[in-house]
This record gives sequence, structure tokens and C-alpha cells, in this order.
Amino acid sequence: MSRNNKWLHWGFVVAWMGLIFSFSAQKGSDSGSLSGSIVSTILSLWHSLFPSITLDQDTIHFLIRKGAHFTVYLILGLLVVNALSKSGVKSKKRYALALSICFLYAISDEIHQAFVPNRGPSFWDVLLDTSGSTFGLLGYGTAKNMKKK
Repeated sequence: MSRNNKWLHWGFVVAWMGLIFSFSAQKGSDSGSLSGSIVSTILSLWHSLFPSITLDQDTIHFLIRKGAHFTVYLILGLLVVNALSKSGVKSKKRYALALSICFLYAISDEIHQAFVPNRGPSFWDVLLDTSGSTFGLLGYGTAKNMKKK
């Protein structure tokens, strides 16, 4: 593996972590507005397709916000385990190290939110983020195993 290729993959990890950091740095009102606009779009589409079935806006908002946590950390898990693979880290150690990196980043992300106006840390978000990372690692491992066959 060329040295440049390895650093490119770590660059993707750092860039994704930067994106997560930027989302966490949004004030609570800005973050709420972003997810609120997504909820409005979903509800509008839903009502046009199923006008007689109503959805609870608060529930959809909650699912969008928590789904975003899960998804961005799923992607982080994929990126980290791939970068470790490109760096030559062996399989069992690679997955444990990738999960540790993602878990520690989730903790640091929640601590960061303690210093952002109208935001706060959440133990449950760390668990959700780590779950997303775990699914990313499982997906990566499954894809690797399927490719070998």
C-alpha cells in the first residue's frame, strides 16, 4: 500500500470528524432549525402521499435527530476501519481499535456540546453513536468477507 493512499484514507476520517464537529458546534436553535426543515419536508411529502394519515411532528423530529447520530457514526465507523485496513492493521485488532476510536470520538463530541449554547452532553447519544459505528464495522466486515468468496 502506498504511503499517500493510506494518508488519503485517514484524510477522509479527519474530514468526516470535522463535519461531525461542525454539526455539534451549531447552537441548539440552529441545529433544531436544520432538523425542523427536514421534518417539514418529510411531513409535506407524507401528507401529499397519504392525506388521511397524520404523523406526530415531535416523533418524526426525534427520529430524524437520532437517525442522524446513528448514520454519521455508521459512516465514521466505515471510514476508520477502512483507514486502519489501508494502514496494515490486522483484522481483530483493526475492529477493536476502530470501535475504540469511534467511541472516544463520540464521548469527545458530547463533551464538546456541553460548551455550545442550548446544547448538552448525552450518555444516550454516545451509546447511539457507538451503535452506529458498530453497524458500520459490521457492514465493512461483511463486505470484506463477501468479496473474498
